Amino acid sequence: MTLTERLTEYEKLMRLDKPIGILLLAWPTLWGLWLSSLGSPDFMVLWIFVIGIVLMRSAGCVINDYADRNFDPHVERTKNRPLAAGRISGKEALILAGVLALIAFVLILPLKNLLLIQLSVVAAFLAASYPYTKRFLAIPQAYLGIAFGFGIPMAYAAHLDAVPPIAWLLMAANVFWAVAYDTEYAMVDRADDLKIGIKTSAITFGRHDITAVMICYGITLALLGWVGTELHLGWPYYLGLAAATGIAGYHYLLIKERDPARCFKAFLHNNWFGAAVFAGMVASLLPAFS
Repeated sequence: MTLTERLTEYEKLMRLDKPIGILLLAWPTLWGLWLSSLGSPDFMVLWIFVIGIVLMRSAGCVINDYADRNFDPHVERTKNRPLAAGRISGKEALILAGVLALIAFVLILPLKNLLLIQLSVVAAFLAASYPYTKRFLAIPQAYLGIAFGFGIPMAYAAHLDAVPPIAWLLMAANVFWAVAYDTEYAMVDRADDLKIGIKTSAITFGRHDITAVMICYGITLALLGWVGTELHLGWPYYLGLAAATGIAGYHYLLIKERDPARCFKAFLHNNWFGAAVFAGMVASLLPAFS
């Protein structure tokens, strides 16, 4: 394999060719950065977090594929991934994940924030351990929501050197959102997942999967509304939540027949749910509306 071909395989292993994971990790982190700074995030903090999002999501994908290297060959959608197909070795994958995580850790050191460093260690543990929760947790998507939402308390730590209760409320909203969108994702692979014996929320919820997804969207929006009330955010924020509500309704139309292709489309479309919430936050914190 030439160097160019190997780099291409690394790119696929890190899912840089599929940015939806970066976006789903970015939105809650950006929520935290904007709310913790009241709409004026520190430029250096912002860019460190943006780069860290890409690095940690990439490391998480590598660890996920390493953990699932014996399962992925039996799943139609994943059987051609670099590790599953044997084009990248397990040792290479672990080295790559370690290097990515180390770079992400080094990035935050210039901020000289002990609380942020401590939280980053927890975040790294969550990212590395999530893939293994599919062996024993009935709803591993909730654990994913914690891992994907941990940028929120880290954002508050970076700006305030503290993590107030509102940060945990915002993270709780992200947990329910993650259960909603990742259940849609799990509905795509349900038949294969049942065969290989791993656990997902789509399997746990069974015939109530669609109801569960919509309830999780509802709880997400209710918690986000609570955040807005606590922070006295203006009407643009609630307009953003209204747009997100409409997007969740559209997802119901996509998943109601449980067609795998449409469920996957709903999963991908969650980028716009996160974007709508963020747009409302940004607008509500502008001087004209604050």
